[in-house]
This record gives sequence, structure tokens and C-alpha cells, in this order.
Amino acid sequence: MQEINNKENNSLTIDVEEYFQVEAFANNIKASTWGDYPSRIEYQMQLLLDLLEEKQVKATFFILGYIAKNHPKLVKLIADKKHEIASHGFNHQHITKQTQKAFSVDITDAKSLLEDLTAAPVNGYRAPCFSITADNEWAHDEIYNAGYLYSSSTYPIAHDLYGVPNAPRTPYFLENGLLEIPVSTAKYRNKIVPAGGGGYFRLLPYFLFNSILKKSKNQLDYINFYTHPWEYDPKQPKIKSNAKSNFRHRVNQHGALAKLTKLCQVYQFDTLANVHLEKTYPTLGKWTDIASGKF
Repeated sequence: MQEINNKENNSLTIDVEEYFQVEAFANNIKASTWGDYPSRIEYQMQLLLDLLEEKQVKATFFILGYIAKNHPKLVKLIADKKHEIASHGFNHQHITKQTQKAFSVDITDAKSLLEDLTAAPVNGYRAPCFSITADNEWAHDEIYNAGYLYSSSTYPIAHDLYGVPNAPRTPYFLENGLLEIPVSTAKYRNKIVPAGGGGYFRLLPYFLFNSILKKSKNQLDYINFYTHPWEYDPKQPKIKSNAKSNFRHRVNQHGALAKLTKLCQVYQFDTLANVHLEKTYPTLGKWTDIASGKF
């Protein structure tokens, strides 16, 4: 396939979490019971690492502290393959369910553990389930105070589980100096639609998703695509939950790896740090103003 985009502006990001830790099952599975479920993360990650090595792609891995604690060799393997190690927090808790102090401890502990394992700085953070909302006025300050250089925690769409629909669609600095890199979106007339991956990538036929992604690339001049290891493992145990959550989680997992392979053949990807940290972006001000569209 012809490569249609240069890698300087395209990033592939992977949120490293177990299938039983996803927000869709948060009402069914307590964090205290995670140890009761069989881990699938090493098998799933090997699928992705093999694909990325074959296609010569470098990616950003947002790794949970929980995963790093229980699978330290996996973190070291990712780092040894020259991918970017970034933080997904420690316990995959939705920010709106945490106090400011608890959030600070969570993201600081995760960063420290990942840096201890890799002997390298961890610059990036992504909130579980893109859960920085318009009301989290303190979240970006805590991320910056913990020592992160950038966040990729906002999805400027309307969604029942996440989203800040009035936020900018392109990267920007907050007044505290933290760089925020939104997930990719596309605009059709007056409607903003998701283009960044996740369940939409599995749900839609490849040609349709790719047409949306190309439109996003043409509009924004960059791609921030995200995915999860569990999206490529149809043999993972089935969680007892409602039909909507199970459909979202399991739809088209059997064909997802082939679709990701196509994506890596068409687009050249690099890490978020390599793509964005040396670029100049506007400083837009306070998060509450930014989230409400006052920028």
C-alpha cells in the first residue's frame, strides 16, 4: 500500500490496561477483585509489539502503574524496543470519582514506578477514559505539578462516558505550561465526530474509518490514534455486564489486528513525544475557559 502521510505528524498510542479494568465494566468489577481475573496482557501486548516491529512503527504506550507493578518485565521490553513509555495513572480510576489529593498520588506513584523500571523520564500522561471534564479545574495543574510535560487526556466530542465537546481539536498549552494533545476528530458540517480509534475503529468497516481519519488528518494536520491491547483478543474471558457494555467491548475484536496492520501500512506513525514536544503551539489560558470554548 502507498504511504500517504509523513510520520512527523502521526502518532499511534496504546493504553496498556487489562480487559477487566475498563470503565465500561467499572460497575461490575471492583478494583479490589482484579486479582481474581486471569491476566491476558502479556499475550495481547506480544501481538501488538510483533506487529509494530514488523511495520517499523514506534508508538507511545500509556501504561497503568498496576500493570507495571505486576508485569515489570513487560514495561522493560517495551522500553527496550524504543517505544515511548508514558503514564495512564496507577489504578485506572475515573478522575471524577477521585479527590484532588487521591488523583495526585495516583499519577505521581505511576510516574515514579515507570521511571524506576526504565531509568528514563516519563513525559506523557493520559487520563483513564479521557475523564478530564470541563469541571476538573485542578486536573491539569496536578498533572503538571507531578512533572509531566504533556497530557493526551481530552477527546473533544460528545459521548456518554467521556468528552469535552467545546475544547480545541488541535494541541495547545495551558497557562501552567502543560501541553494538551487531543485525540483525533473530524468535522462534518457542524458536527464533530470521533476519528481517533477505540471502539469506533473496531465497529466501522476499515474503508469508512479510514475515510474519517483522512478527513481528520486533512483538517488538523496530525493524527493522534489510540487503541488498547484487549481490543485484539477475542478469546479473553467474557465479563458479566449489560448488553451495551459487552457489545462496545467485544465488537469485531476478531478482525481488529488485521485492520491495525492496514493502518500501519498506510500511515507512518511515531511517538507523541517525537511528534509534538519540539513544536510551537498557542497558549490558551485556564482550563475552565478552554473547556467551555472560550479560547
